[in-house]
Amino acid sequence: MTRRLASLHNLDWEFTLLLGIVLVLPSLEAPKNIFWVFYVAAWLFNRARRSDYGGPWDGWDTLILAWIVSSYFIAFFAGQPNDEWDGANDVLRYTSMLWLIKRSGYTALQLNILLRAIVVAALLSLAWGLWNWLGSKSIKALELNSVGHVNHSAIFMAIVFGTAASSLIASLRQNRVWIFVGVLAVVSLGSAVFLSSSRAAVLAMLLLCLGLGLAWLKRSRWVLLILVLMVSTAATAAYLAKIEVVKKQQINAQENNVLSYREGIWATAITAWRKYPWFGVGMHNFNQISPDETRAWVEESGRSYNRNLYLNSSHAHSLYLNTLAERGAVGAGILLLVLLAWTITLLRRLPRKEDPYIAWALWGSSFSALFITVAVGFVNTTLHHEHGMLAMLLLGMFLRSGDRRIASSAT
Repeated sequence: MTRRLASLHNLDWEFTLLLGIVLVLPSLEAPKNIFWVFYVAAWLFNRARRSDYGGPWDGWDTLILAWIVSSYFIAFFAGQPNDEWDGANDVLRYTSMLWLIKRSGYTALQLNILLRAIVVAALLSLAWGLWNWLGSKSIKALELNSVGHVNHSAIFMAIVFGTAASSLIASLRQNRVWIFVGVLAVVSLGSAVFLSSSRAAVLAMLLLCLGLGLAWLKRSRWVLLILVLMVSTAATAAYLAKIEVVKKQQINAQENNVLSYREGIWATAITAWRKYPWFGVGMHNFNQISPDETRAWVEESGRSYNRNLYLNSSHAHSLYLNTLAERGAVGAGILLLVLLAWTITLLRRLPRKEDPYIAWALWGSSFSALFITVAVGFVNTTLHHEHGMLAMLLLGMFLRSGDRRIASSAT
């Protein structure tokens, strides 16, 4: 207990600024960016003062640097110049969080504080979102204030749900008060994802539970059984109650529109990629593609244009096709390398049965971020802005936890 208090007492402004980012991330736009600028400055100042930038260079450092540099390189060669530099800056924001936390030297206690702050921040923003949704006729769906559109808010909440669930099942041997609080957090976040009516997020969240259960077989078979029962109960209750997400799926199926017109958006994305195969139209520029341009590109390639087969939108509603359209083959290649490296790292660093709470909680949280990003990414544009920063926060914390020496201070 004395060691814990001493560690808390020694938390410096750098960590406090990082905590500030976490707490305002889903709720407040301007403070998030202000905290980020000051956090980066504090991190660099502290490392320069100590002449310690986090140990030897490794493969992840090379990949992160390539990710950042390639984003600005792609922006320079954007096929349809407009907001591509803003897109590159977005990549810089979330990859810098990954890089700095990976090389931070934060203790297990600090990482545990960050995990809990992520869940608390989401719950506070969720309460705000529920108040606005239920009390205002202008709000049509449940959204987190800073995250925005319901689908993106659902992505954010699904990742935090995985973080809360991982922390809960990793702490089943701790005191009952924390278990009770954890159950409330998991139920609240899971219910919020259902209320969002995002079919992809709901399905991904349910599958995530099964994935976490399989990973935890190494530690306990009961976890998988409990999660299977929870998923079955939630899915059955949602179907019988005919909640909005179920109605949405049934209506779309009856109208033969299960993908909600995404086929037309994807056709436009593929057409844009064919026009600019290497560097794309430019990050954040998908919304600049006009129907006339789509038609011209289709006919230019020697194909006949049918306007019923193409649809323009603010983004491509797919992580993979949006990346191809906006960043071309170069950007898509970097993305696939990151996702592959993330997957391999998780497989190689699956905690041992005897490893402490923090090792399992961080592994499960990072796995949740990857799973939601990849799974929902098939039908929506994940890994950007707030949920991109959240995913990179969790990946960075997991990579930092790779040093088993920090586990000795775990709570």
